[in-house]
Formats: sequence, C-alpha cells, structure tokens
Amino acid sequence: MTLSSRLSEVTDRVAQAATRSGRSAHDLTIIPVTKFHPSTLIRELHGLGIRDFAENRHQEARDKAAELADLPDLRWHFVGQLQGKKARQVRAYAHMIHSVDRASLIDALASDDAETRVFLQVNLTDDPARGGVAAGALDELVEHALAAPGIRLEGLMAVAPIGADPRTAFARVRELSDRIRRVAPEAVLLSMGMSADFEEAIAEGATHLRIGTAITGNRPTDG
Repeated sequence: MTLSSRLSEVTDRVAQAATRSGRSAHDLTIIPVTKFHPSTLIRELHGLGIRDFAENRHQEARDKAAELADLPDLRWHFVGQLQGKKARQVRAYAHMIHSVDRASLIDALASDDAETRVFLQVNLTDDPARGGVAAGALDELVEHALAAPGIRLEGLMAVAPIGADPRTAFARVRELSDRIRRVAPEAVLLSMGMSADFEEAIAEGATHLRIGTAITGNRPTDG
C-alpha cells in the first residue's frame, strides 16, 4: 500500500469508529508517529493534509523541526520519555508534550514567559519503570501542574498495557479524566489510541490518536 492509501484507510476507520460512538471525526486529531522515518515522508503527509506529527526522541524531533521549518502550520507533538534537562529545548518546538509524568518535569517546563501545553501521562500498569504517573498520585500531579506558571494542562495520555483489553484500559483513563476535571475543568483532552487500538480509544473518548505504522508503514530502521 502507498502512504496515501494507508492514510485514507486509517481516516476512514477513524470516521467509522467516531460514528459508531456518536461522535464526529472532526473532533479527533490524527497524529502520525514518524520516528525513524525520513523528513520526506512528513513532507508527503503534509501534502496530503496532515499538520500534526509526533516524535519520541528529542534529537530527532529537533532536527526534523529545523529541517521542515518551511512547512506552514506544522505542529510537533512530543510523545516520548523526557529528561528534565532537555525540557526547555523540547518546549521550544513542541506544540504539545504528551508525556509529562512527574513534578520535577513540570517545574523544568514551567515559565513566566512561555505557555507549554501538556498531557499528564498515566501508567496503567503495576510496573513503576514504565512511563507515567500512578493513578493514585495523579491528583497531586494535577494540582502541581495547575499551580505551575506557563503550564496549560490539556488532559491525560496513556498507553494500553500489552496483553490487556484496550477498551477496559481506555475506560479507566476516561474515568480518571472525569475525576481530574473536578479541579481542572479545562483538561478535557485524551491522548490515547495507537495503530492496534485506536478504534477502542475513540469509543472511550480519545481526542488525539498517536498512530504509527498503520499510516507510515514499517520503520526503515530501529534507530
């Protein structure tokens, strides 16, 4: 399949999933995850109407953002684990940061002079080594984000655990979203759903879909 046909297929599936859930596809943002892919692929997707792109490694994201600075309306989403010492560099080019999971990272991103749009990543597993804040510590992190200068809390991000039922996992994120909106009513967005489970994510209220191989095809290298 060509890049155009893969994008068309995903777009159709997104629209159908939205309809089944009584939602509009216009309320969903498809974000191709372009890690390890060349800038030419991003240019081609931009030509097909895509404006949002996700990367998970700072150096690669920074270099692509610089190389593609001529493209109008291009928005970068950072979705990988982020070191505090790199936070301000990522903030310089990222439209949104989806992987904020600790108070120290919020502090590193905070600024009186710039606004940073963030999702708080929730860990849906019992493994503390995986990215994300534990559900039991989420409320405290929300309060920290709300108090930090220049931090705009958009909502929650999560990855469905391997081997788990994704619909159940995403329903848990939706429940957590409902909970935090009692103190953060504007944090209404949900970044969840990837190539294998975005339809289940849509059914549970996802607004931002981080879709890799279903659109881009297999990676040319594992880096």
